[in-house]
Amino acid sequence: MALKESLIENNSILLKADVATWQEAIKLGTDMLVASKAIEPSYYDAIINCVKTMGPYIIIAPNFAMPHARPEDGVNRTAFALVTLKNPVYFEGEDEPVDVLVTLAGSTSDQHMEGLMEVTQILDDEDSETGIDLDKLRRCNSKEDVYAVIDQALSGG
Repeated sequence: MALKESLIENNSILLKADVATWQEAIKLGTDMLVASKAIEPSYYDAIINCVKTMGPYIIIAPNFAMPHARPEDGVNRTAFALVTLKNPVYFEGEDEPVDVLVTLAGSTSDQHMEGLMEVTQILDDEDSETGIDLDKLRRCNSKEDVYAVIDQALSGG
């Protein structure tokens, strides 16, 4: 399941959202996927529990988190959700706040890895200190903007 198709199918893009906590930020992403029946509500609980027990493993680059749990934690089908925040949220013990989140629900570990790689490819930026460019998603004001960013990245633009 490609990222763009999944975002369209699940109607799972929310831009410049206003939340106070990292838990709320994660819930925005999972709520959209619960609404589209891609995941069960238990998937949200699994992510929160994992972060509480293991720390913020979902932060994969500065300011960027990829909330995910295991396929058996309530994934019905592979799906993605994109959330950008108006104001970044802090995870416990982290110096860098997060304001871009891509929720990943992989129905198998293979699809999970493929999803991860696609998202990384879209954000990839050799010139950036962190290796990724989040500004292209932060700048998006509409779903169409997001689709354009994905198309451009995948066409090697």
